[in-house]
Amino acid sequence: MATANLAQRKSGKEFVFVWEGKDRNGKSVRGEMRAAGDALVNATLRKQGILVSKVKKQSFSRGRKITDKDITLFTRQLATMMKAGVPLLQSFDIVARGHANPSVAKLLNDIRTDIETGSSMTQAFRKYPLYFDPLFCNLVSAGEQAGILDSLLDRLATYKEKIQAIKSKIKAALFYPVAVLAVGFIVTAVIMIFVIPAFKSVFSSFGADLPAPTLFVMAISDFFVAYWYIIFGLLFGGIYFFLQAWKRSEKVQAFMDRALLRAPIFGELVRKSSIARWTRTLSTMFAAGVPLVEALDSVGGASGNYVYAEATKKIQSDVSTGVSLTNAMQNTNVFSSMVVQMVAIGEESGSLDNMLSKVADFFEAEVDDAVDALSSLLEPLIIVILGVLVGGMVVAMYLPIFKLGQVV
Repeated sequence: MATANLAQRKSGKEFVFVWEGKDRNGKSVRGEMRAAGDALVNATLRKQGILVSKVKKQSFSRGRKITDKDITLFTRQLATMMKAGVPLLQSFDIVARGHANPSVAKLLNDIRTDIETGSSMTQAFRKYPLYFDPLFCNLVSAGEQAGILDSLLDRLATYKEKIQAIKSKIKAALFYPVAVLAVGFIVTAVIMIFVIPAFKSVFSSFGADLPAPTLFVMAISDFFVAYWYIIFGLLFGGIYFFLQAWKRSEKVQAFMDRALLRAPIFGELVRKSSIARWTRTLSTMFAAGVPLVEALDSVGGASGNYVYAEATKKIQSDVSTGVSLTNAMQNTNVFSSMVVQMVAIGEESGSLDNMLSKVADFFEAEVDDAVDALSSLLEPLIIVILGVLVGGMVVAMYLPIFKLGQVV
């Protein structure tokens, strides 16, 4: 036991221990303590005059995956507590204990341990690039160096909340049509595989020629019945491998991002959301005092689109050689004239961060309107498509019955 505690102390890693005991007056007390081992907990409590009866290392159950929404909530909570004057380490403790996801609690406790052992907050965050991107770390670093960490965290929390809201709106706009089309495909497959073969057995006793639409639907049904496993396998396998390729291959990402911008219905929505995220990110970085060329490092990736990421690299290259931001943006041909003019006004008036923020507000409102318009357009369109598809199959299968009624 002593050897284990000595090894833990040398490693510098601490754990949370829950203890119970009695104080000098014989009153039962309990609490929590961070230490390298249970022997250190016992020694510390004995010095405080507490007779320890139980010490147990607190275990964190494995929680769900840490999402960007979890990090956004943590940033807002940390910013609020630091503005209220709560000490940094205590803020981490409070947020970790109150979080519903054990994975987040463990992450925050690990970061707290790093800070407690001498690392700066920026260094502690940089150890976890999967959750804290360069933009997040750069803003925290700027706040630490300028002594305005609480203000920068508040700005960062607002930024992440707005970006999260845009992502949620885009997902909401895409989820409805995809879900309805998926349900429509499943319903169609069930009709083709189970319902139409039952009609086919009835029609075989008619002894008359069937209408062409009925024969066409029955031929498709026969194909579904014979090769349903191939159809489903190719469909779901193709979707899975396509999504994996989109996620992992830079060439596929570039192709899809360009295709999305040219799409007739969704293209304008993707373009507006990319510009909103681009301008919001640059506004936040520039307002935090990050130099323009350095700020552009994080802006391209934050836009969420390969076209704007490549345009940002070109802008950064031009700005670093002395070209104004306005001219550099104009040369890329991916920003509307309104955006370029607002940036020009911001550069001339010395309020670039404010103008970029206004552009971001405008395009975020445009995204809201576009999502509402898209939902209003897609709902009747999808209903018509499903109605024609399912209704066409029903009519095709009832045509022989109508024909038989006319003969009789």
